[in-house]
Amino acid sequence: MIKLLQYLGKYKKFAWIGPIFKLIEAVFELIVPLVTAKMIDYGVRTADPGYVWKMGGILVFLGLVGLASALVCQKCASIASQGFGTNLRNALYHRINTFSHKEIDQFGTPSLITRMTADINQLQFAVAMLVRLVIRAPFLAIGAVVMAMMIDLWLAIVLVVATPLIGFILYLVMSRCVPYFKQMQKKLDQLSHLSRESLSGVRVIRAFSNQQQEEKRFVKAAEDQTSTAVKVGKLSALLNPLTYTVMNLAVVAIVWFGGFRVEVGEMTQGEVIAFVNYMSQTLLALIVVANLVVTFTKAFACAARVREVLETQPSVPEFVEEEIETPKENIPKISLEDVCFSYSGYETEELEALKHLSVTIASGETVGIIGGTGSGKSTLVQLIPRFYEATTGMVRVDGIDVRGYSFEQLRSKIGMVPQETVLFSGTIRSNLLWGKQDATQEQLERALRIAQAHLFVEQLPDGLDSTVEQGGKNFSGGQRQRLTIARALVGEPEILILDDSSSALDFATDAALRKALRQETKQMTVLIVSQRVSSIQHADQIIVLDNGAVAGIGDHGSLMQTCEVYREICLSQMNEEEISRI
Repeated sequence: MIKLLQYLGKYKKFAWIGPIFKLIEAVFELIVPLVTAKMIDYGVRTADPGYVWKMGGILVFLGLVGLASALVCQKCASIASQGFGTNLRNALYHRINTFSHKEIDQFGTPSLITRMTADINQLQFAVAMLVRLVIRAPFLAIGAVVMAMMIDLWLAIVLVVATPLIGFILYLVMSRCVPYFKQMQKKLDQLSHLSRESLSGVRVIRAFSNQQQEEKRFVKAAEDQTSTAVKVGKLSALLNPLTYTVMNLAVVAIVWFGGFRVEVGEMTQGEVIAFVNYMSQTLLALIVVANLVVTFTKAFACAARVREVLETQPSVPEFVEEEIETPKENIPKISLEDVCFSYSGYETEELEALKHLSVTIASGETVGIIGGTGSGKSTLVQLIPRFYEATTGMVRVDGIDVRGYSFEQLRSKIGMVPQETVLFSGTIRSNLLWGKQDATQEQLERALRIAQAHLFVEQLPDGLDSTVEQGGKNFSGGQRQRLTIARALVGEPEILILDDSSSALDFATDAALRKALRQETKQMTVLIVSQRVSSIQHADQIIVLDNGAVAGIGDHGSLMQTCEVYREICLSQMNEEEISRI
């Protein structure tokens, strides 16, 4: 956690000022028992109302100054902790945005959300406690003992014995609680994971009538977390009875032995009362220290999780930031040269998703990519915009290694429509403008027309300004796919990648989409990943993948003659007569 304190940034001054004012408050708090003692000894005992009022006024003054100091410290703690949380959250979000798909897959979305919200909130609370109590609590505990020793050294032995004893009880209880607190943090993360998974997959759960099974999973996780919390509660419940028992025994000892010392004239009644007050201050300070131990134990666990993200280096780094000039001569638009890729990062043939893949795609070509499930179709196209890095080999765009581009320049050349449709809450217009922020009305309408989305958009009461709910849940699957295709087309990219993005479209709409793409995007290089032969049969060239390797490249006719894998895929979707008519 100490390493994370660098994110205090410009708020460091508040982290220093706060404890100073809290120290002032603690000093005044230690003076109060002395003033009370004088009030009893010289005011109450001698029946001097004037002196009582005078000492009472001093107590009020000390209280007001202490209150003012506490308020200043509280404000400093709030500013420092909230500023720290904001800086850390921004840094974490920035780091996550540098991750490739590999790191996102590694951590998982639920875990990253928990780290950015609950974990950082816990760290914010720890920083606030650091400013407010870390100096005050130990200072009060030690200061109370020292002040008592200044009043009467012999009676102070009671505090000297009682304070370590209370500290030992706190250590004994907290040392057994701390491991449980760490477990609770992990189990809360698991609970959050299950909650997110169940809520995001509620449609699937209901489709399979699996609500009871999911409830059992959730209840089991909740009960597991509860049992840990109960164990902590049982241990923590021992804290107050044991510490207060020691304190009350110490108070009895102070009154008992103090009475004897008063009787022989070595102490006054007021000093005995001051001793009792210092005993109470010591106990309360030590309890605060125990709570701080709990707070910082949780904070250290959270800090480790946050640091894990911050210290993870992206597997796809950006080597250049400035824009480079691309060659103008006649060169392939895309080329993959002996490319191998493994999601695990190990160069073993069994684990490779792509194996020694070499492909050349000319500018303006429409290329179909087809193959069985798990053959590497989506993996291939995700290497082009560098969502993943090739394990070996080279991927080139316009003759330049994709690693030679900045992310912004490379991805501005590519319009990507992924398998999973993602729309953001807002309006249809705001979603389309992701493709090009300054796109005109004509460009938006053209993109919708090519994507075959203009008809249903025009029928909406607000047209382009119609509301899009989170995830586009107020549209059907086919409508969402057409809107995501339109979003990619708005930017008029040089390369358009459709990764199985027409799977929810009927055959007529799919055919109309492909016809519009051929007519309206002649200068654009189009890659169509599909399971449907009908979607790619008229492509300029078709790449057939089988178990991560190229099984064949050519047009539909040649592949039917030379590629057994392609022929099997065609026959699984069409009969011989239908194939012969193509």
